[in-house]
Amino acid sequence: LGRDLLVRILYGSRVSLTIGVVASLIVLLIGSFYGSIAGYRGGKTDAIMMRIVDIIYSVPEILVVLLLQVVLSEPLKDWFSKSTSAFAKNMSTLGAGLISIFITFGILYWVSMARIIRGQVLMLKQQEYVTAAKAIGANSSHIIRKHLLPNCVGQLIVTTCLQIPSAIFLESFLSFLGLGVSAPLASLGSLASDGLKGIYSYTYRLVIPAVVLSVMILALNLFGDGLRDALDPRLKK
Repeated sequence: LGRDLLVRILYGSRVSLTIGVVASLIVLLIGSFYGSIAGYRGGKTDAIMMRIVDIIYSVPEILVVLLLQVVLSEPLKDWFSKSTSAFAKNMSTLGAGLISIFITFGILYWVSMARIIRGQVLMLKQQEYVTAAKAIGANSSHIIRKHLLPNCVGQLIVTTCLQIPSAIFLESFLSFLGLGVSAPLASLGSLASDGLKGIYSYTYRLVIPAVVLSVMILALNLFGDGLRDALDPRLKK
């Protein structure tokens, strides 16, 4: 077709990375907020909030993505066609598939982050500096923002960086099936799907996107470990 495979790989990598980072930031914001409140409040509040997390854990993610695509497809298309705002035009470029992926991460994928942060806060809230902050009249919001979450930064960074490859995997899987990124956008998953059609004649069209995806995920995992060692205040001398 006269297409430049290198350019499409670079463009697809950019799209996949953007999706992974945005989805992970959604998970970070919701999970850290929810988990810190549950861990700090404790008691009945913690029990109720964690039961909600258990219920969300039982929901199959792929099924939710598919249901959201079915439910949101027509309303989003109507909104894209009727709205004249710049925001609607940008969303129309992404397509209903990507929007449903972001919504799924906002609904389901934050629960692991919430559990990790809850466990860290349950441990840290017994420390002396938290007791001292309470003694001088600091409110719960200040204690969570200034004392508890900064000391969870290692877990936050590692979990967020591990969530990025998870989001990229989900997007690539759906794009490979034709349910994620829609034309004219291209991602590593959609490129692999295109390469599968000519796997016997042009094997490299499938191998190259798969290798780039593997290297990207390995790099993100190593990057997360490095940031944990550099930014965790408990590891500083």
